[in-house]
Amino acid sequence: MKTDEKNLDTAIFAGGCFWCMVKPFDTLPGVEKVVSGYTGGHVANPTYEQVCSGTTGHTEAVEITYDPQVMPYEKLLSYYWQVTDPTDASGQFQDRGDNYRPVIFYNSPSQKEAAEKSKEELQNSGKFDQKIVTRIEPAQPFYPAEEYHQDFYKKDPLRYQMEEAGGREKFIKQHWQK
Repeated sequence: MKTDEKNLDTAIFAGGCFWCMVKPFDTLPGVEKVVSGYTGGHVANPTYEQVCSGTTGHTEAVEITYDPQVMPYEKLLSYYWQVTDPTDASGQFQDRGDNYRPVIFYNSPSQKEAAEKSKEELQNSGKFDQKIVTRIEPAQPFYPAEEYHQDFYKKDPLRYQMEEAGGREKFIKQHWQK
């Protein structure tokens, strides 16, 4: 390996509409790329329309490629908790349904352990008066979404802002910016 090569890893997080899950991670140091896509279902290479129909079992998610020397997985988890509602298993904010459920998909035993530990710490923190219901599941095949979904916040900033105003920003201010 060359000295300038990085040892990159991936994290897969679901937390509502993938449009709104890209920007919070895309801007972090050590994050190389964030891809919108689908995972957790039983249909290979699903389309957006298939996933939205609720018949594939997939959830919208983001696959984050990152440098763990710069951005450790535990820090990514900390950011994840701040941009999702971990008490809502039926979707996120204005996005309702199983394809918007909050899930941390782990790629290794160490990711599973870190996710479970961070979930327990959040539950015990007293920050929420309801149970933390975000699921922690083994990673399954991740299928990138269609190109028009990638980097949506850059391609259509006005619509992205309208989506964010649908609840995520208010939630973050209420729980994390006190």
